[in-house]
Amino acid sequence: MERLTGLDASFLYLETGTQHLHVCALLILDPTADGVRYSFDSFKAELGRRVPLIPQMRRRLHEVPFNLDHPVWVEDPDFDLDYHLRRIGIPSPGGRRELAELVGDIASRPMDRDRPLWQMNVVEGIDGDKVAVICKYHHAAVDGITGTNMMMHLCDMEPGVTRPEPTEEWQPESAPNDWKLLAEAAVRLPGKAGIVGMLPKTVGMLAGFAQRRRNNQAGMAIPLTAPRTPFNKAITPHRTVAFAEADLAAIKEIKTAFDVKVNDVVLTVVGGVLRAYLDKHGELPDRSLIASVPVSVHEASRHKAGINKVSSLFSELGTDIADPVERLRKVAAANRDAKDEHDLIGADFLQDWSQYAPPNTFQLAARVYSSLKLAEHHPVVHNLVVSNVPGPPMPLYFLGVKVNAMYPFGPVFHGAGLTVTVLSNNGDLDFGFIACKELVPDLSAMADAVPGIIDELRSAAHESR
Repeated sequence: MERLTGLDASFLYLETGTQHLHVCALLILDPTADGVRYSFDSFKAELGRRVPLIPQMRRRLHEVPFNLDHPVWVEDPDFDLDYHLRRIGIPSPGGRRELAELVGDIASRPMDRDRPLWQMNVVEGIDGDKVAVICKYHHAAVDGITGTNMMMHLCDMEPGVTRPEPTEEWQPESAPNDWKLLAEAAVRLPGKAGIVGMLPKTVGMLAGFAQRRRNNQAGMAIPLTAPRTPFNKAITPHRTVAFAEADLAAIKEIKTAFDVKVNDVVLTVVGGVLRAYLDKHGELPDRSLIASVPVSVHEASRHKAGINKVSSLFSELGTDIADPVERLRKVAAANRDAKDEHDLIGADFLQDWSQYAPPNTFQLAARVYSSLKLAEHHPVVHNLVVSNVPGPPMPLYFLGVKVNAMYPFGPVFHGAGLTVTVLSNNGDLDFGFIACKELVPDLSAMADAVPGIIDELRSAAHESR
């Protein structure tokens, strides 16, 4: 039994009928590579042999009575691999469009909290002979780094590797006693008063930010100052996805030419995509869009427990700038300022606050916010989430089969109905776009624009030399 941290549990509390807080990944596998023989039965058998290596794949949630404390993870005595791994079909011709529609449909469905919070859907016959695996995990169970680590247990650097059968039969732990959980909640309750100690620190931090702004010192973009766009409204349960890939070498060429970071280039590309999209629809604001950028603090956090170790900073995307090079330089400068100010906040600020989140109050507030569509009645906090996750620099084989591409899709939120997640993968940069379907019905236009935006920056890099 392991108790969820406040930050892990917050992804449960914030979930509503329209705001799903799971993450998805689309893997494109090539069964014809390296002479590997693929069959669904062998694929399933190999997954079964590896599940014991990943304890969280057999754990489900167990709530504390009356929600007096954060839930705990317990081993599921009824774990059934057939429930989590499914073989499904796809409409003809089985191309990118049909696959994107299928991923969007799977991302639109909430997860069953009475079972371990993951699923895999296997789709054969993609583009003729490829296999797609649509993975789905709840954010309470993974973040970018832990999700990547989990994938490493399912992947190898050689084709056709099989793991030995477990030598011992798995015996799940006993379910926790509710009276014991109530007693532990009572013991932990006085600790909730620690929130009082957070208040002076928070007020002092905000005062420092205000003082730096009065002194005209640069810092991160200010939340609640973002311009409103068509996707900054209350969201529905329906999701649409699109995906694109780029040559990581081209991104690094741009990075070197202009002496910036890879993340600066990624955010500039996203800014260019959004500028083109909004301009086409006649909705381009005269101020820059603001992205919330998750930052992993696994190495910096003093908290040892928990899965999600993440903070967030806010950065401008330069969507108000037409020239791509000027946009890149503006984004790079904004990112430096944002990171400097983020470092002043500290790696554990978000985790410290979330520890004191009262479950019932948090869940009620999320439901009220969602049902009343309050996201449409206050200034926009941020326009979208953009996440750049480091991935494997070498070829990988998922359950023995070569991985050609790995597209990530994060959750979307009320008031910010678009998320872009980018993952590096064996010399490629895979872009995953996910949005509320009603707010961005033509999301594929964003994915289609990625190569052209990168070409603009690459041509400018050549000219600069």
